[in-house]
Amino acid sequence: MVRPAHGTWVWPVVGDSAVVRPFEAPATRYSAGHRGIDLAADPNTVVVAPEAGVVSFAGTVVDRPVLSITSDGGLVSSIEPVTATVQAGDAVAAGDVVGAVASGGHCGTTCAHFGVRLYGEYVNPLVLLQSLPRAVLLPIGP
Repeated sequence: MVRPAHGTWVWPVVGDSAVVRPFEAPATRYSAGHRGIDLAADPNTVVVAPEAGVVSFAGTVVDRPVLSITSDGGLVSSIEPVTATVQAGDAVAAGDVVGAVASGGHCGTTCAHFGVRLYGEYVNPLVLLQSLPRAVLLPIGP
């Protein structure tokens, strides 16, 4: 099991968590954008659950294997391409092994795409993976 080093979630790809393509919010719900982040990953790299939840989907979408996990608070994370070792309905904890990077989709064999939706709207996964430094208030006078 992998434990979080930053933020509240675990990086879903074990090893180097290099972001090779960042989140690009679309101008409107139907506009072009990049609704997630691409993490450098070779095929067969271990994939872990980014947060505790229930596997809501493990199967093929068009031409690639996808894994989705529904967490508390209306969050759904999806990772692709991933050959799942879990199935829909399985409960997982943050850091549990859930599969391995496969091939397919826009990443081909060079990365894994990680997206997160909050009540159906895509959000930047880095907000959940990285923590902000704690603010410290200082007095303005003597």
